[in-house]
Amino acid sequence: MKKTDWSAPLRHRLPEEYFPKMVEFINDTYREGTIYPPENQIFKAIELTALAQTKVVIVGQDPYPQPGKAQGLAFSYPASFKVNRPDSIVNIQKELAAEGFSKTDSDLTNWAEQGVLLLNAVLTVPEFASNAHAGKIWEPLTDELIKIASDDDRPKVFILWGGFARKKAKLIDGEKHLILEAAHPSPLSANRGFFGSQPFSKANDFLVKTGQTPIDWSK
Repeated sequence: MKKTDWSAPLRHRLPEEYFPKMVEFINDTYREGTIYPPENQIFKAIELTALAQTKVVIVGQDPYPQPGKAQGLAFSYPASFKVNRPDSIVNIQKELAAEGFSKTDSDLTNWAEQGVLLLNAVLTVPEFASNAHAGKIWEPLTDELIKIASDDDRPKVFILWGGFARKKAKLIDGEKHLILEAAHPSPLSANRGFFGSQPFSKANDFLVKTGQTPIDWSK
C-alpha cells in the first residue's frame, strides 16, 4: 500500500497486527491462484483519490472476477475491454444518459481523479468466484475508510447501491453528509429502483449547495 493521506488515520484506527495479517493474506492468495485486480492495483481507489479531495464515495461489493476487467476501482473496467454480456456499468451509463450525462465508456478513472472514491468493500476476488474473499480480511479496512471519509470536515455524498452497500449507511454521519440509497445497478435489480433515482444529479446539486465543484460525470 503506497503512502497516501488515508494512511495515517488508518494506522491510528486499525490494530497494529492488522497490517501484517493483510500483507500475509495478499501474498498467500496471489501466490496460490489467479486473483483480481492485479496486485499493484489493489489500493488504486485510495491512491487515485486523496482524502483531501474526496467529494463523493461510491461503495461497491468486490472487483469483477473476469480476466482483464478489475482495475481497483468499483464498477470500473478498462475502456478497451469488450464484453458480451450486460454489466452494472451498462446500466450506470443508461442512468447517466437519462440525467443528461454522456458517459459512454466503462473506465471511471477520470471520476476518481475528480474526487469520487470508487471503493469496493472487498478489495480482491479469485477468478470467476464473486465475493469469495468476503469476510476474509478487507472489511475492517474498508469500513474504516468509510468512517474516515465521514469524519472528515468536508460534506460528501455517499452513494450506496444495493443491500450490501446500504448496510454501510450506519458508518456515515447522515446529518453532515448526503446519503443516496437505491437498488443495485446490476441487470438483476436495476429496474427495482436504480433507474430514475438520479444519483448523479442529486450528488452535484449537493456539492454546489455546499460550495464545491460538481463532478463532470460525462468524463
